[in-house]
Amino acid sequence: MKRAASFELVLPERDSGLPAGRWLYEALRRKILDGGLRPGARLPATRDLARQYGLARGTIVNAFEQLKSEGYLEGSVGSGTHVNSILPDELLQIPGEDRQGSAAPGRPPHVSNYAKHLERFLNLEARPSRAFRPNLPALNLFPATLWTQVTARRLRRASTHLLLGCASMGYAPLREAVTAYLATSRGVKCAPEQVAILSGVQEAIDLVARLFVEPGDRVCIENPGYPGAAIALKSRGAKISAIRVDDEGMLTPPSSVRGARLVYLTPGHQFPLGVTMSLARRLQMLEWARMSGAMILEDDYDGEYRYHGRPVPSLQGLDRHGLVMYMGSFSKVLFPSLRLGYLVVPPHLVDHVSAILSVTSRHAPLLEQAVLCDFITEGHFGRHLRRMREVYAERLTTLLGCARERMAGLLEISGVEAGLQSAAWLHTGLNGESVAAAAAKRGVEVTPLSRYCHRPLEREGLQLGFAAIDSKEIRRGVRDLSITLESEHKSLLATTSVRS
Repeated sequence: MKRAASFELVLPERDSGLPAGRWLYEALRRKILDGGLRPGARLPATRDLARQYGLARGTIVNAFEQLKSEGYLEGSVGSGTHVNSILPDELLQIPGEDRQGSAAPGRPPHVSNYAKHLERFLNLEARPSRAFRPNLPALNLFPATLWTQVTARRLRRASTHLLLGCASMGYAPLREAVTAYLATSRGVKCAPEQVAILSGVQEAIDLVARLFVEPGDRVCIENPGYPGAAIALKSRGAKISAIRVDDEGMLTPPSSVRGARLVYLTPGHQFPLGVTMSLARRLQMLEWARMSGAMILEDDYDGEYRYHGRPVPSLQGLDRHGLVMYMGSFSKVLFPSLRLGYLVVPPHLVDHVSAILSVTSRHAPLLEQAVLCDFITEGHFGRHLRRMREVYAERLTTLLGCARERMAGLLEISGVEAGLQSAAWLHTGLNGESVAAAAAKRGVEVTPLSRYCHRPLEREGLQLGFAAIDSKEIRRGVRDLSITLESEHKSLLATTSVRS
């Protein structure tokens, strides 16, 4: 039988500004959890509480009903309201854990090898641009007001169809716009039905890995190369063969590499060295894939930005046997938070890709797809690209000129004039990691090329981003990097002198 409370219910003072109902709910819940109201205790009548605290009876009733719905109180007409004998918080408690959160030691959960190897990606948060952070466009020059206008116009005429969703391959008008754009600017040959709209190249790599790779299968990637590709492929249990890159791009896999299912490469602007794969090497790669039965995943991550002559046509445009899957991203061209990209799929694989998307991401956010489609078809995308090519070409020229003036003999920047960043080779003996650490103390961010390698390079180098920073910041970065290099070089000479 439930025991009636024999004391007046005393609650803490109400904080100013806190709504009365919220105060009463929290005060009663805390008193129950702290043991001030024991399981089975009967609460005063709502009229008595209303009179005691000067509240409307409806406020008391609403707080009681909320606590009843959450399992703290129980009661019915004629029997009063009582504290529940089994409280919801007790059901949620982990054995051995008190209410201060100190848990008794137990067996930790198993974490996959895939998760354990992701530590280097934990700090990919957005940060303000500075010299020489790579892989970023000039966000301050993006026409944000125009994008807002296009978005508002699209929202004003939003239909139930737009709110409902779309096919897993993406918004049909955007797929048509991407098809037309790729045909004219990148030499890609496809129909809109072959284009899948995704969140970006990382999702595309993961999807292709799901499509082709079984645990133990051989996959070829570039050395040095994009680490995100290796991580995604290893997550499927792939055995990685890192193939050397020379001045013509990735070498054709040697005869010792047998049974490869997939080759991932960046022929338009190799990441991170920046070289462009020659036509002869492209044809050799296609023939190798045809003879070996491997698929090629072509990542054209910033192929739009070539500052002399027309962009080099894609490897996919040379394919006659359905061996190449082509992908790109709008995040590098427009702004990173857009999270939209595309994957061009050979006709015989469209159904497979559509099926995978239908049970993974379902489809990319439809509103963003519709806005991007309008941005492209109204001509804003093309104008923005042309403007950015001019800006980035000017910034690259500034970087090259300042580097020749201040860092000659210490750092040699690659002559490849494309993309959002460039590779640079250090003076013999200088260590990329040491230089990067010392430069960071001066507010300069450079990435050692060794971080992209599966096997050591013959020469240490750095990756320098220039697109996201103006000429003033480039000059400041070169000045401070040159001071860093001179200091590291002197330390190297002093160490060499002591050893000799």
